[in-house]
Amino acid sequence: MARRRISVDRIKDVIRYGVTTNLSERAIGRALKVSRTAVAKYLGCFRASGLTWERAQELPDSELLRVLEGHREPRTSARYEQLAERFPTMVKELRRTGVTLQLLWEEYLREHPDGYQNSQFCHHFHRWRKNAEVGMHIDHKAGEKLFVDYAGDRLKIVDPESGKEQPVETFVAILGASELTYVEASASQQSDDWIRSNERALHYCGGSPQAIIPDNLRSAVSRCDPYEPGINPTFDAFAAHYGLVIMPARVRQARDKALVENAVRLAYQRIYAPLRDRTFHSIEDLNAAIRPLLEQHNGRRFQRLPYSRRELFEQIEQAVLTTLPVHHFPLQQIREVTVGFNYHVELREDRHHYSVPHHLRTRDPRTKVKLLYDERTVSIYYDNVRIVEYQRDRRPGGYTTLPHHMPPQHRWYAEWSPERFLRWGRALGANVEAVIAQVLQDAKYPPQGFRSCLGILNLEKSYGAARLDRACRRALSYRLCSYRRIQNMLRLGLEEEQEQQPLRFPSHDNVRGSDYYN
Repeated sequence: MARRRISVDRIKDVIRYGVTTNLSERAIGRALKVSRTAVAKYLGCFRASGLTWERAQELPDSELLRVLEGHREPRTSARYEQLAERFPTMVKELRRTGVTLQLLWEEYLREHPDGYQNSQFCHHFHRWRKNAEVGMHIDHKAGEKLFVDYAGDRLKIVDPESGKEQPVETFVAILGASELTYVEASASQQSDDWIRSNERALHYCGGSPQAIIPDNLRSAVSRCDPYEPGINPTFDAFAAHYGLVIMPARVRQARDKALVENAVRLAYQRIYAPLRDRTFHSIEDLNAAIRPLLEQHNGRRFQRLPYSRRELFEQIEQAVLTTLPVHHFPLQQIREVTVGFNYHVELREDRHHYSVPHHLRTRDPRTKVKLLYDERTVSIYYDNVRIVEYQRDRRPGGYTTLPHHMPPQHRWYAEWSPERFLRWGRALGANVEAVIAQVLQDAKYPPQGFRSCLGILNLEKSYGAARLDRACRRALSYRLCSYRRIQNMLRLGLEEEQEQQPLRFPSHDNVRGSDYYN
């Protein structure tokens, strides 16, 4: 590879040692920790330039380098221009499968045998591409962002019975400031698995950042838009539970998620490669093997820094993450349903019905609402606004109804109960209460007797409580406890009991007396 030029300060030290001491070139190199050839090169250039040491100290660094390195080939030489013309095409070619810089250099050298060698070829290309691709440097703040994505290449588990291989997804998350990384195998990219993978990443970090930066997969983003992307409702509820926001990366803007892309690349090297010859029969076994390799990765020091990801995380980022809630996110499902004719909606999983305001049905028979439910609650949304929330009831065929959702006439009926009718009857008389109790008892299902009870009690408005009580007493004696019989008694004035007279037989010659058979 191309050698890196030593710093200007070190070049000045070489010149100073060469001018002011009697040390050999080898001794100067050992003292300054540079090669003997570099010492000989810069001392030779200095002597050839005709400069004095005092004058060299006064010159700007760029001017001193120009004088000392004047013999080097200028960047604008014909050979460089010839190479630079190939760079735009090389960028496109490198995106093709299997194309490498080595291959492109070999093709270049066949066309130009006197061209640059491999190290200079790569050096010039990388410098050109770095200058050509102008981008904003993003300085990630501690606790600000967690980048998440799935790896392109998938790991595999093997069915122990059939021996069939099953590919599994690899979820990767990385904190922006410390680059602490989390990796796990997941069954799929569906919403449930996506939510739980993000949740486990937060618990691995021990806190919530301010934002999660996902790619534009369906489990995260419902509508791709560079300005106002639509967030999947379940993922949005997850973000609210953990006190963070979702900021999807822009479509086809790799630098928006360059950090996680690099984390995926390192996962291939430090997790995929060590596991390549091992066989796993379940996701649990695979994740158990991933975890120690992940810890090694986070504990490994950066290439040019004297600390690891884990150490940097503990120093600058751990303390600024938001504390996690006590309970895990209750995984919610969403269903769109039509409001029924009885202003109730059905949760199909439980076959249970929940009420909504009756006007939603009367306004439009095709009104649809969204059910968002988890293990504990059922929330109903209309026009993207939550209108009611219930505790989840799993009784099949049951109804959960709020009185204020009912129209007035239904609300009145809903307030009927056996106890209420008995209290009403007791207020009108003991016999009325007894008749009401008998009507409710005779009904196979209490609500079936409610209308009969209501009719009997309303007779008091027309005939008074006293007459109604007497009619009920007579109905009880005849065991004819019904609305129609009691109404007829009152209408005909038969509620009064007649005193029974003893039967008297008339005297007649044809009537034999008791002594006839003696």
